[in-house]
Amino acid sequence: MRKLLLLGLVCAVCLSASPHRGYAQTALRRTVVDSAERKVGVPRTITRIVITCYGGASHEISVLGGADKIVAQPSVQRFPQLVKMYPRFKAVPDAGSFDAVNIEHIMALKPDIVVAGITSIKGNKKIEATGIPVVVAAIGHADIEGLLKEFRMMGEILGAEKTAEELVGFWKDRLSLIQRRVATMPERTRKKVFYVSSGSSFNTEGRLWWGDHFITASGGVNVAKDVGLARQVAAEQLLVWNPDVIITQDNAGMRSSAGAIRTNPQLRNVRAVRENAVYRCPVGAFWWDRPSPEAILGIMWLAKTLYPSACADVDIKGETDSFFRRFYGYNLSDEEYEAFGKGGHDE
Repeated sequence: MRKLLLLGLVCAVCLSASPHRGYAQTALRRTVVDSAERKVGVPRTITRIVITCYGGASHEISVLGGADKIVAQPSVQRFPQLVKMYPRFKAVPDAGSFDAVNIEHIMALKPDIVVAGITSIKGNKKIEATGIPVVVAAIGHADIEGLLKEFRMMGEILGAEKTAEELVGFWKDRLSLIQRRVATMPERTRKKVFYVSSGSSFNTEGRLWWGDHFITASGGVNVAKDVGLARQVAAEQLLVWNPDVIITQDNAGMRSSAGAIRTNPQLRNVRAVRENAVYRCPVGAFWWDRPSPEAILGIMWLAKTLYPSACADVDIKGETDSFFRRFYGYNLSDEEYEAFGKGGHDE
């Protein structure tokens, strides 16, 4: 009897020494494969999630019914539509992002999992050292196939497999529609696109980053496809590429970039500038030109922007209303839709 009591005491001490003792009980967890192709053991029941990355993770979890489980995330105040739909996000704390994470704060929140970005290797290792499972999201490194796989993975974690499959189905239906609309166009007639991804200068993305997938899925040709991941290019390079269309990201630092490009004397002979084909991409609950559940709306918007005749029957407003009702459970007003910007020219 004394041996049994002693053995029980030793086991109890071992479990209490573990930062998250429940994770040692394999019967209470399951294994998922995250976007870094890592096998991660996560609890079978998820009630508390910390997010330490930007890049649509909050939106993925929200459309899959897990918004109330988020106990910390980087500020989403830049997305007023998201905060309007999920008012509790106003009070959700920020426990750091990427490699600049606050380990003490994260541990105090006692999350079941942390959803982190694929690029923050140091920060992710610090979190894993506490025993908290880290599920990696692809953020800007995603391609379309990988993003759809990530939706399914998040659905599995949240017990929302059915909703995840509906989301994947929505994407596949709309991607197929766009492919059919542009399939008859010869390659030589496809619009050449330059995408300004961040900052006030000419930062762009090659075939290894989301911007390229955004353009090619819409039927366009990314003039910067050979730059690799992402980099800044000179104005002289735009003259060489001579894109038909220029798309800029729309955020606080980019609001005037389309206008700045249009009035830049160095670019006056670039076809997109000459023909007034410089646009900023809409922002719904998230940027439509970045990987997230809503990115399919951006792909449809860009396809219609590039090929208005071929995509004349693609109703962006109708598709947006349908998406918000179906996945956010929200009836979008005309005024809210107009506030997304519709990707128009800057004033």
